[in-house]
Amino acid sequence: MYAWEGGPALVQTVDFFTPIVDDPYLYGQIAAANSVSDVYAMGGQPRTALAIAAFPKEGLDQADIAAIFRGGYEKLQEAGTALLGGHTIQDLEIKFGYAITGSVDPGRILTNGGARVGDTLILTKPIGTGIVGTAIKSGRVPADLVERAVASMIILNKVAAEVMTAVGGAHACTDITGFGLIGHASEMASASAVTLEIVASEVPLLEGVMPLVSRSRSGGMATNRQHFAGRTRMADSIDRDLQDLLFDPQTSGGLLIAVDRATALPMTRAMTEAGVAARAIGRVAESSRDGALISVD
Repeated sequence: MYAWEGGPALVQTVDFFTPIVDDPYLYGQIAAANSVSDVYAMGGQPRTALAIAAFPKEGLDQADIAAIFRGGYEKLQEAGTALLGGHTIQDLEIKFGYAITGSVDPGRILTNGGARVGDTLILTKPIGTGIVGTAIKSGRVPADLVERAVASMIILNKVAAEVMTAVGGAHACTDITGFGLIGHASEMASASAVTLEIVASEVPLLEGVMPLVSRSRSGGMATNRQHFAGRTRMADSIDRDLQDLLFDPQTSGGLLIAVDRATALPMTRAMTEAGVAARAIGRVAESSRDGALISVD
């Protein structure tokens, strides 16, 4: 964040990644929705974007390149974000995303470090997109599940953030992306000096994703488990596949919000009425004596 006297603060973020779906237009849309998500998580508005792209010199149809850019541009328009330009390079592997500049009231900015004991944890999208993305590469995922995953990934966190700001009571927020639910929750817990208690059965999952878990574990999931498992106390009764989903790296995931308990129900209801798949998944507790940042039951 960069702030100066008498004006809003600037927030900047950058994100790009390789294709996770076969459709170039949808890939562009997902990349744009993912890129602006950090700004929404801070309670800000994305204002401008610079495209970042890498394409191979040969073997990629120009129409596919145009579709990627078109998908991204239309999603930026939906976000009210102006595309100012960008930079493209040659690379053997396709990559696409944006550098985003947003604005935020410096007196109302949200970080992942403000969660308070007693807060309710709200998650605004189901998890499981990493599993689906891995399964797509091996061609073993039902078409309807791909459609549900894509539909979730192209949804902007704009409405969720607007409701969060309008209702009030949010103390901390982060978006769920590459570190998975456990990883990003762990960072919130550490920054806030608390323990997050998550009820595994309340975490929303993409419908139909569970049967794919055992055959579609990604390297990112293994890395997340290796890095964050030591900070997590996981109940033995939780199914192994569900445990893995909690570590599953997400693309364009939802917001994880720590909100005052008195405001949690009105916020969840308001989000649901606005079309956001919000659900309370746990609470914020005092720091654990055994050093765990995340407790999953």
